[in-house]
Parts: sequence; C-alpha cells; structure tokens
Amino acid sequence: MRKLLPLLSTNPHGGGRSALTCRFRCGDACFHEVPNTSDNEYVGDVIAGALSRRSALRAAAVVTVASAVGGAVVLGNAPVAEAKQPQEPAGGARGLRFAPVAPNTADQVTVPSGYGQNVVIRWGEPILRGAPAFDSENQTAAAQAGQFGYNNDFLSLLPLRHEPHRQVLVANHEYTDEVLMFRGYDPENPTREQVEIAWAAHGLGVVVVQEEHRTGKLTAVTRHRLNRRLTATSEFELTGPAAGGDLVRTSADPDGRTVLGTLNNCSGGTTPWGTTLHGEENINQYFANGSSATDKRYGVGTGASERKWERFDKRFDLKQEPNEVHRFGWVVELDPYDPESTPRKRTALGRFKHEAAQPRLTEDGRPVIYMGDDERFDYLYKFVSSKRMKKGSSRAAHAHNLTLLDEGTLYVAKFTGDSPAAEIDGTGTLPSDGEFDGSGVWIPLATAGPDGAVSHVPGMTAEEVYVFTRLAGDKVGATKMDRPEDVEPSPRTGRVYVALTNNTKRGTTGNAPADEANPRNANKHGHVLELSEHGDDPSSDGFAWRLFLVAGDPADPATYFAGFPKEKVSPISCPDNVAFDPHGNLWISTDGNQLGSHDGLFGVATRGERRGELKQFLTVPTGAETCGPLVQDRRVLVSVQHPGEVDGASVEKPASVWPDGPGKIVRPAVVSVWREDGRDIGV
Repeated sequence: MRKLLPLLSTNPHGGGRSALTCRFRCGDACFHEVPNTSDNEYVGDVIAGALSRRSALRAAAVVTVASAVGGAVVLGNAPVAEAKQPQEPAGGARGLRFAPVAPNTADQVTVPSGYGQNVVIRWGEPILRGAPAFDSENQTAAAQAGQFGYNNDFLSLLPLRHEPHRQVLVANHEYTDEVLMFRGYDPENPTREQVEIAWAAHGLGVVVVQEEHRTGKLTAVTRHRLNRRLTATSEFELTGPAAGGDLVRTSADPDGRTVLGTLNNCSGGTTPWGTTLHGEENINQYFANGSSATDKRYGVGTGASERKWERFDKRFDLKQEPNEVHRFGWVVELDPYDPESTPRKRTALGRFKHEAAQPRLTEDGRPVIYMGDDERFDYLYKFVSSKRMKKGSSRAAHAHNLTLLDEGTLYVAKFTGDSPAAEIDGTGTLPSDGEFDGSGVWIPLATAGPDGAVSHVPGMTAEEVYVFTRLAGDKVGATKMDRPEDVEPSPRTGRVYVALTNNTKRGTTGNAPADEANPRNANKHGHVLELSEHGDDPSSDGFAWRLFLVAGDPADPATYFAGFPKEKVSPISCPDNVAFDPHGNLWISTDGNQLGSHDGLFGVATRGERRGELKQFLTVPTGAETCGPLVQDRRVLVSVQHPGEVDGASVEKPASVWPDGPGKIVRPAVVSVWREDGRDIGV
C-alpha cells in the first residue's frame, strides 16, 4: 500500500510557498482576511435573462498558437544531474512518451532521461543597444532598463519572417525580490537607486532568439532591432470603456488615458492577430495608505507598502493619488513586432487580479478571452468581442485587429452541480454519479460599444463595473472559486481548462463551504476544471463542466485523474499555469507544491483511452516556481521564477546555486528543454 507523501512545510500561506515568496510576490495575500465577504445569494433576473439568451451557434475556428521549430542557447555552470527515474516504460499518449521525472528536491532543473537543456536568458543579460553586461554588485537603474528583467513568468514565441531559425520571445517580469537582488538590503530603508532598479526590473521583455536547427536549443540575440523592455515607468495607453473616466484620472494624467508602467504581470496569452496579452495580478501590494474608499475589495493596505515606493513617487501613495491604483489590474496588449508602439491596457476586459488572458475565436471570427481572478473565493470571467478579426497582414487589417478588445460583453461564471448537496461533504469523495460535474451560465456584467458602455448590474454604472469588476461579480451571484489562475481553451477540442491552485480557507469559519465545483474543504492541493461551451460556441451564455483533475498524492482517496488508474500517474499539487502541446495534451506547471518535492511541469492526456494519464516532465531548483510553460514540437520552454526564494535566504546567504554555480548570484531565467536525439518531444 502506498504511503501519502510528506508535506514540505506547514506554511500558513497555503501551499508550499516560502514566506519570502508570499511577501514579495503577492503582498502576503493569504495572511490577510479573505477579500470576498459577499454571500452571493442574489441570482434573480440576471441569471434568468442569461439562460433565455443561450445561443445555438456552433464554433469551428479555434485559436492556434504559432508553433515554430528549432532551438539554441547558453549553458549555466551549475550541475545538471538527473534525479533517479522511476522504473516505468516511456509509453503514453503521443507527446507524453517519456519516463516521468521522480519527485525530488535537487537544486537544478531535472529533466527526463534522454533530454538536454540550456539557459536561454537570465535576469540582467543585456538585450538593448548600449546596455552593459550584468554586474550584480554595481547594478544601476539605467543598466537594468536595457537588460532582461527579473522573475520572468509568461512566455510567448512568435515567428519572425525573413530571418530563418529565429523567433520572437516575449516574457513577463512579474515582481522583484529585493532581498535576493541587493547585498545588505534594508527593507525599512530602501535607497532611491534600489527602488528605481526594481521599477526597471518589472514589466515586459521582448528578445529575439536564435534556434539551433539540430536540437531544440535557443540563444538570445542581443541588441536586435525588435528587442524591447517595458518597465514600471514606461508609457501605456488606457483604452476601452473605462478610459478617460473619473475613476482613472490623476493629477499627472487629468485625461485618464496615459499610465506609467505595468506591474505584477503574471501569465498571459497570444492572439491569432500576432499580439501578446499580459495579466496584471497582485497590484494592490505596490500602493500605500489605502482606505475603504480606494480599496473596493482589492486588498490594498492601509499603511506603508512593502517596497516603500511611495517615498519616491507620490503616485504610489493613495492619500495623494487615490485613483492611481485603478490604473492597474488590467490586461495589457503588446505588439511585439512594433518596438515603437505604445502597449494598451484593455479596460473592456475588467479589472481584477488577472492571472492570464487566452483567446479563442468564434465561428464568425470574434475573439473570446477567458480569464481567472487569482484570489481565494474569486471568479472566472470571459469577454466576447463584438468585432470580427480581419485576416491578412495589411496595415488596415492590423489596425482594425488592435481594436478588437475594446468592444464587446464582459461575463462572469456561475456554476451549478448536478449531485445532491449531501454528497458534496468537503472530503473530496466522488458523488454517486462518479464525477464532480454540472452546468453553468455566463452572467453579463457590461457591454461596451462604439457609442459607450452599458451596465447589466443593478446599482452599478458601466464605469464602476469595469473598475470594480469584483464587486460586480459579487452582486450577480458568481461562484466563489479556489483561486482560478490560468485558463486555456484547447486548440483541438475547444474545451476550456481552468487551473484552480488551492484554497485552504474553503469551509473554514465564516467562509464558503465546499460545492461541487470546489469539492474539498481546506483545499491545499487544487484542481483542474474542464468546461464545454453550449454548442461548442465560445460566445454561448451557458456551459457544461466537470473536474478533470483533483490534485494531490494519488494514494489519497480525495484525488481524481479523469478516471485514469491513480497508481499510474505522477503526484501533483497546486496547478498554476497551463498550456497545450501540438498533440492536444495539457501541460500544467505548479506553484507551491505541498507534497515534499520541488515544483515542476506535468503533461496529461485529455482525450482517448489514456485521458487523465499525468506524467512529470521536469522539476525546478530550490525555492523556484515553474512558470510560463510553452510546448512546441521540438522544445519545451519554462520560466524558472524566484530560484533560491527560501525563508532566511539573502544575497549573503543564498539557498540555491542555480543557474551559474557557487559564488554567483541566484538569477531567474528561461530554460529550453529538448530531446538529445533531435526528435520531437514525447513521441
């Protein structure tokens, strides 16, 4: 009989994250009271109206992310040993035929036998002309503004015409950990230079990469004309229905249309018209001196911020600029092919803690964007554009497509289970029908058009719906979820997969109990939900759903792997980012593994007789999180975020030697993994 795997820690933050990660990544969100205190009892006419408007259209067109071939790189000096592999054959669904990596705590990126790897680009490597080589002991804000940013997360690879074996890599730089960046850092008294370096290390990065044709290696092409850095002080444009409104105007921007910076960009998406989307997530932590008037359920603190940015720029002090926080928490759209373009914050997609924003097209060519709000007891959303994408590469088509996300309807999801309430007891025991499943409706919140926007939420104006989207979800009775993070529609089937990372507050005093869509109380391992739109139409008002995976140790009876034999799967905990490979398999990265192993990347079959077969592909170093997975035919890319971020660690006392070995500062980086024989991944 198998034994349950031991817990890595008893961290009160929930999951296996260190307190240091929680402090700098999300502002200790799990230590604060749950922001959502609504009872969500109101359903009423809004849902009835949504049910009556279900569409019968079928959708055949789905988004396909550019899947190029290739590889190249830069190798670190740290050891790249392999953990002992389990004694299993490398069989499985096509795309998943590799021997799974065993759970481990090695301070390295561990990959399957027969696979190689390389570091593509690290924090601080110069990518713009004139940027100096990285020097951790003499870093400056000016240098960092021309170098690859810190804590890379979401990754996108786009084709580069007329330059053979090259692609455009786009990366999010989610947050900074000053304790691991600066020797002798004093958190109570940061210097202006340290703050300005941190501003420059946030944001987005664009860098061309060169493929090695024989393998899957990638190498960064420094100082290419398309290389770009967008930081916390770069100019962004507010567009859509909330732009120019009273709630987004400040003394520095009385028109309410120009924002300096993007912050806490977590995951994102790639559009079929060649742009990338970037979700601003835990933006509350950057602002000081909030109040009930400025917070509106977004978790802004009432005192000083962790990083003390308000000492150096008044826009981070909400006593002085109460609307500045309303200018963050959006989805940003970037054109990677135009280094002179101004990125846009799309207000029609709502303001909350965006984990990601992944498109799918309707049959008539309108984009639908699926989005999760990464907070305990918050909601799942989608946006349905009212405008059709124009095909082709003409300037007119491109200009039109850059307006697609400004007009349409924003929805929030309400889930209903199909089992008797008595069978959902919070233990994770399957109901009598053998699945956690049911139906749901998309409740409209607001619609933006060429002549303005209309609210569908009683008691809220359209501007309020877009700026305080969480409150709108509360009012219409949306279903409280267990941290909905990345949301991805399958390019093969159109089914939508939602990673729900965990929620240790589920079922505790004063908080929502288990329901069929979130069936475990004190849910520390999370689950993955599979959603099918009615009529396979992504613009539909209704859907069917079921839980695809209920994560944890397979020996735990509360786990579920789409009905696949549990003794044949890898243990998984805390699903976070998700992606699809060319074969239609779902790949899942984890954040805060509670099972005693480092975080990793897993592939799972979604169709056929092997549906639910889950296999671990890699693990990341000590203290790190696996982010931004991207799976092509010949390579797998991951962001290794916050390596060495362990309680008590610092520049002086590193907890990891990755990626460059002992005596070198720990650096977040992008890693490419490929088969050593040059064949495709997992075949």
